[in-house]
Amino acid sequence: MATTPSTLSYIFPSTNTSRRRFLITSNWPSHQRPTEEQPCSSSACYQGAVQSYGLQKQRVQLNSISKAMRTRRHGSVGRQKKGLIRCNIELQDFIGGDLIKLDLGQWLSDVEEHKALAIYSPHEGGYEGRYLTRLKYQGYHFLDLTARGLGDPETTLTKFHPVCPAHVGKQPIARWYFPPEVDYRLSLLPPDAKGLVVWIIEAKVLSKAELQFLALLPTLRPNVRVIAECGNWRKFMWKPLKEIAGLS
Repeated sequence: MATTPSTLSYIFPSTNTSRRRFLITSNWPSHQRPTEEQPCSSSACYQGAVQSYGLQKQRVQLNSISKAMRTRRHGSVGRQKKGLIRCNIELQDFIGGDLIKLDLGQWLSDVEEHKALAIYSPHEGGYEGRYLTRLKYQGYHFLDLTARGLGDPETTLTKFHPVCPAHVGKQPIARWYFPPEVDYRLSLLPPDAKGLVVWIIEAKVLSKAELQFLALLPTLRPNVRVIAECGNWRKFMWKPLKEIAGLS
């Protein structure tokens, strides 16, 4: 049934003796709206307004329910897609991968065979400590250096090298000479020590020529082993330093 806008009249008392009439249009059905010939009373207008408000409220509720159903449907589809993801879970994930390392034997054999290794540890750090501790159990002593302040590796490790302390613009520029780091540490090793491990962090900033010298350092000093941190990987891994430096 077609609906036509009807005219409702509200009569409000005013301060003067005259009365003011306000006309309001609505879209009520013809069988519910009052006739235009007879002005509606205040109770009829109030009931019509309540019915209109009820219809609007029901429409809002239906819109919210349909929106919630669409959101729930899209969420279920997303959960089904997420369920298709597969993660590679190993035995070490259940028993503590940072405590049990099944490749420590291979690690020790590679250190003795290649004498210079390039290691790649996870970004969060901490895993390389297990391998360092195992070398310490074997009787090795450590010389920890950073590649960013190393300077020339050949001069710093095997020759007398100058060091200029900061003068802050007030003192004259002085130059101090230090002994070779590797030879000095080798002279301080106890008799029962197995050797010296030169552990260099941030070795990824070194050039190819500097990595080649570090790979040849165990040849110049037989009791020296070199471990260079050349980058990061998802798990702890290592390669011969000669292979990384392009000597093999």
